[in-house]
Amino acid sequence: MSNENQNQNVQAPVQTESEQFQIRKEKLLALQAAGKDPYTITKFDQNNFSANIKKEFEGLQPEEHSGKSFNLAGRMMSKRVMGKASFAGLRDDRGDIQLYVTRDNLGEEAYAEFKKLDMGDIIGVTGEVFKTKTGEMSIKVEKLTLLSKCLHPLPEKFHGLTDIEQRYRNRSMDLIVNPEVKETFKKRSAIINEIRAYLNEKDFLEVETPILNPIEIGASARPFVTHHNTLDIDMYLRIETELYLKRLIVGGIDRVYEIGRIFRNEGMDRKHNPEFTSIELYQAYTDFEGMMNLVEELFKRLADKVCGTRQIPYGDLTIDFDNWTRMTMKEAVKKYSGVDYDDWKSDEDAVKSAKEHNVELPAVCTKGNILAEFFDAFVEDKLIQPTFIYDYPVDISPLAKRKPTDPEFTERFEFFINATEFGNAFSELNNPIDQRERFERQLKERLAQEPDSNCALDEPFLNAIETAMPCTGGLGIGIDRTVMLLTNSQNIQDVLLFPTLRPEGGNGNAGNADAKMEGTCPNCGYKNEKIDFSKVEIEPLFADFVDFETFSKSDFRAVKVLSCEAVPKSKKLLKFTLNDGTGTDRVILSGIHAFYEPEDLVGKTLIAITNLPPRPMMGIDSCGMLLSAIH
Repeated sequence: MSNENQNQNVQAPVQTESEQFQIRKEKLLALQAAGKDPYTITKFDQNNFSANIKKEFEGLQPEEHSGKSFNLAGRMMSKRVMGKASFAGLRDDRGDIQLYVTRDNLGEEAYAEFKKLDMGDIIGVTGEVFKTKTGEMSIKVEKLTLLSKCLHPLPEKFHGLTDIEQRYRNRSMDLIVNPEVKETFKKRSAIINEIRAYLNEKDFLEVETPILNPIEIGASARPFVTHHNTLDIDMYLRIETELYLKRLIVGGIDRVYEIGRIFRNEGMDRKHNPEFTSIELYQAYTDFEGMMNLVEELFKRLADKVCGTRQIPYGDLTIDFDNWTRMTMKEAVKKYSGVDYDDWKSDEDAVKSAKEHNVELPAVCTKGNILAEFFDAFVEDKLIQPTFIYDYPVDISPLAKRKPTDPEFTERFEFFINATEFGNAFSELNNPIDQRERFERQLKERLAQEPDSNCALDEPFLNAIETAMPCTGGLGIGIDRTVMLLTNSQNIQDVLLFPTLRPEGGNGNAGNADAKMEGTCPNCGYKNEKIDFSKVEIEPLFADFVDFETFSKSDFRAVKVLSCEAVPKSKKLLKFTLNDGTGTDRVILSGIHAFYEPEDLVGKTLIAITNLPPRPMMGIDSCGMLLSAIH
C-alpha cells in the first residue's frame, strides 16, 4: 500500500477553529512569500454563472462535451481529492456547479496548489462544460486562480436551533452555507420593487423625509435620542414619516409615499425589531375606503407577482388573498366577546365591564380606550384570514377624521392576517382646530404619565394644515411583516439581514443596574437626586382589588426570576416565573414592559407580595405582586 493511501486511513486529530485559522493563515503567508498573494488580484473576467450554464446545456448527454468554455468565479464549498483527478463544488451568485480538476489539464504545479486549497476559498476557473458519466453538469477546469483566502473554516452544520442566534450574528457565514437564506432576501427585494412599481403606475411620487427630528411628538411610541453637536440640541430618530408626508400633501403633491426605516425604542420579539421598514403613502381626494381597496389590490398583486399564487402557505396555515373580511371594531368585539359597546353609557360602565371580563385597564380609562383593550384581549388572535377592522375610537386615533354619523369613532382601519396587524389607514384629519385640540389632549396625557418628557406639539405640521389640507386617505404598511408572510418566515429576524441583538458575551448596561439603583452613575460618579417617598402611591389597578387591611398583612418575599416573557396582546405586561422558596414555581404578571426587557430580568432577585388572591390578567392567573416604582 502506498504511503498516500496509508495516510488517508490515519485518523486525524480534531482541530479547534483557532488551530485551523492558524493553519490557513500559514498557507496564506506561504503564498505571499512565493509571490502569489491572492489579495493583489483586482479583477476576474467572470462571463457566466452556474444556473445559466445548467439551463443552456441541460440537453447534453452523459459524457458529452459542449465544446464551449467559460470563466466562473465563486466559493469552493467542497473538495474530493482522488490522486490525479479531483472534484470540487463551486457556489456562485446563482447556484452550485461541479468542477472536474485533473493534473493533466492544470499542470503538476497548479494541481499541487489546488490540493492545498481549503473549503471556503474564493476561486476563479476557466473550463469546458460537460456532463459526467452519471449525468452531472460539470466544468472541466483548464485554469484555476485563488482570488481570496478563507481563513475561517466553514461550519459543517449551521441550521440547528442551537446555532439560530449565531446565524443572525454572523449573517455572512449564514448566507454562505444556507443558500435558501439568500432566496429570502432576494424575495424581499422583489416585494419592495413590486410595491414601488404598483405605486409608480398610479402616479405616486416617492420622496425622502428626515430621520432626525428636532422635537419629540406626544405619541405613545418611545423614540431613540441623540445629540447634534453643532446645533447643541437633542434630536429624535423618527417614529413615523406621517407628518412630513402630509405637509407635502398641503404643498400640492397629491400622491406621495416613502419607504424607509422607522426607529422605536421599545421591546423586541419575533414580530418586533427596534428599527424596521415601513411604507407610508397619502393620496388627496380619497378616504379610508379608497385605502382599503388599494391594500386589497396591492396584496393580490404581490401574491401573483412574487409567489405565483394567491393561496399563500404560512406555517400550518394557508392564507387566501382572494377573500377579505370587513368588520367594525364594535362588531368584532361583540362577535368574539359578547360585549356590546353600545350598552356602555359611561366610562364607568366600560371599566366595570372590563373588570368583569378580566380585561387589562388602560392608563386612561375611557370607553374608546377600553374597547381597544377588549379588541386586543378577545379579537386579534382570531383574525387569521385577511381582515379589515374599521371605525376605531377617536380616543386612540389622534390623526384620523371623525365619522360624521358617530363622532365617538373615526374613519380608520387596520388590517390583520394570521392574528397580526399589517397596516393602518385613515381618512386623514384635515380640520386644523380639531387636530390641535387632539394633539394638546394627547400631550397632556403623556405629560401626566411622564412629567419629565420632552414631548411637544409639532407646530410646523399644525401650521401647514392651517394652510388647508385637502381630504386625504393615508396608509402605513409594515414591510418586514409583509416579507415574513410572503416568505413563510416565522421570525422578523429571518427577514432582516442584520437584526438588533444584544452584544455577544454581555448584557449591555445591565451590569450597572445596581449602581444605578443606588443613585450613583458608574461612569461619572454623579449622585441622583433624593427620592421624595411622600409621593409614592399604590398602583391604581392594585388599589382597586386590594383593601388596606389586606395590604397591611402582605407576605413580602425575595424571589428569584426563573424566566420572563412578554404577555401576548399586551404592550405593558411581563409574565414572571419565580422561585419563592416554597418548592412550587409562582407566576406573577407585572405591567413594567415599558421599562425593562424580559431577558434583562432573568436571574435577578426581586421583592414580591406572595399571599394575595390570584388575579386573572389576559387569561393568566397572577399570583401576587412584584414591587416596583417609577421615579
